[in-house]
This record gives sequence, structure tokens and C-alpha cells, in this order.
Amino acid sequence: MSDEQLVLQYGQSQDKAYIGELYVRYSALVLGASLKYLQHKSEAQDNLMKVFEKLMNLKQSSEVKNVKAWLYQITKNECLMTLRKKKRTTHTEIENLEITQENHTEELEDKERLLALLEELIPHLKGSQRLCIELFFLNKKSYAEIAEQTQFSLKEVKSNIQNGKRNLEIMMNKSLSQR
Repeated sequence: MSDEQLVLQYGQSQDKAYIGELYVRYSALVLGASLKYLQHKSEAQDNLMKVFEKLMNLKQSSEVKNVKAWLYQITKNECLMTLRKKKRTTHTEIENLEITQENHTEELEDKERLLALLEELIPHLKGSQRLCIELFFLNKKSYAEIAEQTQFSLKEVKSNIQNGKRNLEIMMNKSLSQR
């Protein structure tokens, strides 16, 4: 039976034996690709399970035209998401600095220190980045309002905010690592 027929049969019957056959055929490919990206066997094995769970959770089996290519693409996407999550947890995220009432005193103090550091670092940004960051985060202006006020295009506003956030994050991580 072809790969596509197996997926189609699974979609109709929900019999996991069809997915099991695809697992036998492609688990080595998925595991190898996962190892290539993640470089840790346990993470690669976890990714292997995620990929085949996605295949089992497909709403319409007609979504998959070429099973091998689909599996590889899903494997790659899952690996990249895993890597992004790992990267995100190792960097200070500026967007998560909003203070809420549920925070504990210690968390508030940490956030206040980070906000103070941010205030200290914002003036070191390039002029257009600094202006857009201040208007967006401190003055709570929308992209459109910033574009109107600064005469930048919407694309320039988005770019200045994105680059400013990235540069602030780099400066914050550097500053925090030196303390």
C-alpha cells in the first residue's frame, strides 16, 4: 500500500495500524532529521513522537499529498520551534515585563530592576529605534499613530521597533551578564 493510501485509510478508519506502518517506514528519517537539528538524542526522540502525533491528529487526510515530504517539513518545523523555545528561555524577553497584580514581591523587584535597566539602556538606541520604542512601549501608541507622528512608513515603524527590541535585549543580556 502506498504512503498516501495509508494516510487516507487512517483518515477513514482511525486505525492506528496505518500510522504504525508509516512509523516503520519513516521513523529513521524523522529521528535522523531531528538529531541533525536538535543534536540531543532525547529531544530528537521526543520530536519523533510529536511528528507522528501530528500525523494522527490530522483532521483531513487529504491535506497530505506526499507523506515523506510532509513528515520532513513537520519534523523541521517542530525542531525549529523547539530551538526557538530554548533560545527564548535563555534570553530576557522585553515583552514579558508587564507588571501584574498577581506577581509576588520578589518578582516585582526583579521586574522593576529590569525596567530600570531598560530605561537606562533606551537612550543608547539609534535615534529612530529609540523614538519608536518610546512611543510604542512607554506612550502606548499604535504603529499607525507612530507613523503619523514621525512621518515614518508603517514598515519603518515596525522595523525600528523590532530592531530596537532586539538591540535592547542584546544590551540587557550583556549588562546582566556583567553584574
